[in-house]
Amino acid sequence: MSQRVQEILSWYGSDNPGTLTNLARLLNHGHLAGTGKLIILPVDQGFEHGPARSFAVNPPAYDPRYHFRLAIDAGCNAYAAPLGFMEAGAREFAGQVPLILKLNSHDVTLDEGDPTQALTGHVDDAVRLGCAAIGFTIYPGSEQRFEMYGQLRNLAHEAKRRGLAVVVWSYPRGSVLKKEDETAIDICAYAAHIAAQLGAHIIKVKLPTAHIAQDAARKVYEAQKVPITTLTERVAHVVQSTFSGRRIVIFSGGAFDSEETLLHDVQAIHAGGGFGSIMGRNTFQRPHDDAVRMIGRFAKIYAGPPAK
Repeated sequence: MSQRVQEILSWYGSDNPGTLTNLARLLNHGHLAGTGKLIILPVDQGFEHGPARSFAVNPPAYDPRYHFRLAIDAGCNAYAAPLGFMEAGAREFAGQVPLILKLNSHDVTLDEGDPTQALTGHVDDAVRLGCAAIGFTIYPGSEQRFEMYGQLRNLAHEAKRRGLAVVVWSYPRGSVLKKEDETAIDICAYAAHIAAQLGAHIIKVKLPTAHIAQDAARKVYEAQKVPITTLTERVAHVVQSTFSGRRIVIFSGGAFDSEETLLHDVQAIHAGGGFGSIMGRNTFQRPHDDAVRMIGRFAKIYAGPPAK
């Protein structure tokens, strides 16, 4: 095991050997094995956005098995999905890629101002399917956030007891937040910190903008001259906000974008001390071979020294 992976595991001193072993499984798989960096393929978008919006641009992606193969062929550290997709391929691809079972989900059949997520899986399902970790989404900013925090704590406690790692999607959302506030630097850093406080081993957040949403936070950022001008600086600040970088923070790829834009983001994440990317639509909405080549390109950046 590499020194970097051993160092990362040392940050989680309260966890049992089973959980640390599964965290090591994630860190020691794929093109980035041993580097301390991660590229994860998440495919919860069919539930979250609808099947046509997610898969019509690349029809083979309607088949759950497509995503297992893509994660394997692209050398991803792990594949994350809700229960249905996971059950559709876990046996066929057993042992070929670490799995993360997403335990809650949201749909867009209604447009709520303060969304929540339904529990759609259980820790028992993750164990049965041979997963290395559970995944869970929280919405800081929603009036329903405290219920989600409580659900996460209960499920994280059970997952750790059963030797699984915990991955948290921390996405600010709610009626008090404007759209631009959801990716504001102060809100993103706060969301990442909340996930760390709730026991996450790996935290997924969106890339932050330089916008500051909260007046009280703006006073501090300005008085302390917190550097947030560049994307690299903002990534570094989010990482700093998770126990001075002692938790794994990975960044969402977001909606479909050009490869060169994503390349710029990956370079900024790497330079800012981020731990990698979790890309769904930007991989499975591309043809298989294009996605595999692109992920390989990003992996080379994450495996190399950060640009000065």
